[in-house]
Amino acid sequence: MDVIVTPTPKLQGEIQALSSKNYTTRYLLVAALAEGTSTIYYPAHSEDSDAMRRCIRDLGAGIEEDDEKIVITGFGRKPSDVKELDVGNAGAVLRFLMAIAALSPEVTFINRYPDSLGKRPHDDLIESLGQLGVQVEHQSGKLPITIRGGAVKGGKITVSGAVSSQFLSALLFLTPMLEEDSEIEVLHDLKSKVVVGQTLEVLEQAGIVIEASEDLMHYRIKGNQRYEAKEYIVQGDYPGSAAILAAAAVTNSDVTVHRLLEKSKQGERAIVDVLRAMEVPLTHENGVVRVQGNGKLKALEFDGDKATDAVLAMVAAAVFAEGTSRFYDVENLRYKECDRITDYLNELRKAGANVEEKRDEIIVHGRPEGVEGGVEINAHYDHRVIMALTVVGLRAKHPLRIRDAHHVAKSYPIFFEHLKALGANVEWVE
Repeated sequence: MDVIVTPTPKLQGEIQALSSKNYTTRYLLVAALAEGTSTIYYPAHSEDSDAMRRCIRDLGAGIEEDDEKIVITGFGRKPSDVKELDVGNAGAVLRFLMAIAALSPEVTFINRYPDSLGKRPHDDLIESLGQLGVQVEHQSGKLPITIRGGAVKGGKITVSGAVSSQFLSALLFLTPMLEEDSEIEVLHDLKSKVVVGQTLEVLEQAGIVIEASEDLMHYRIKGNQRYEAKEYIVQGDYPGSAAILAAAAVTNSDVTVHRLLEKSKQGERAIVDVLRAMEVPLTHENGVVRVQGNGKLKALEFDGDKATDAVLAMVAAAVFAEGTSRFYDVENLRYKECDRITDYLNELRKAGANVEEKRDEIIVHGRPEGVEGGVEINAHYDHRVIMALTVVGLRAKHPLRIRDAHHVAKSYPIFFEHLKALGANVEWVE
């Protein structure tokens, strides 16, 4: 389905931030890897977290759920012998479970999204799993992928962090369960170090001990560790909230978002600092962000690798800022559900934005007077692109029609309902 975003001068109201997708998927996984029963309070409900639920159930986890919690009985080191797993369009779920599948005789990950996840490369993880004795059958590093495990052994492993930190996280979930001690060295660069910090935080909460170097490039992991059954509380999600906060910043607004912890380890919490630097009036205290936007913003420069999943929303805000903004160290945006640099900027240009790209930079020449809009644009099946383009549509002079906007459900199924509650003029159309 498409959505039509009609210019909306004012947003007002209060919403509860959705629960974090990143933490939910990690808590679901460590609960499945424990022997015993774990409880996760306030889990996210999105296509990604639902994909992890579905896959751990297929692998043998018991799952009971009500409105506020999910109770999981784990399968420990012995997943069920399943032949196929369907991760939908969830890249992190695929990569984490490719590692866990090494504990099974043979698992094939099917390809249901050839135009999105099916195009994404996984060679770096495939190579690292090979070092552990895992046989992987694949299509030039892409789905469908068959993992033949069962005889996996720990030891010294190298992994590239240049494309995605998810490959490293996958190995960090697997290696503590192996009989041998392991040592992981990250080659080249490591993208999204903040997200690796989230993985390490969850592993520590699950009773796993990992020695990590200060720069997160070297790890020592004792073998024969066991995940502990625990209780977890999922915090509010900054990546999704970034688009709501950006929407409030570019309009005349009085918008309050609850459940956004000041000391969260989510890198995307930087959206608050970025909007402050852009001179957007806001407060952030006791887990509550209140934006009283006046539509006036100043340009800035920002290291996008520190908040990967909030960059597109930041760029959308910068479209209307006074001056030229620069978002650098963002090359890993090219390896997401779509090329979030080229594809996204092409759509912004259609809407009337003045933007340019380099290999690892996005440059935005702000147009405080607004953009023309009045066009149909392609979201490239990407939830972050959909949300960011919606921000632009709220401040355009004429409505924007965003194609395939239902893919927002990957991370934020009620994004448009939340915007409507705040007064945004958005409408679903066939």
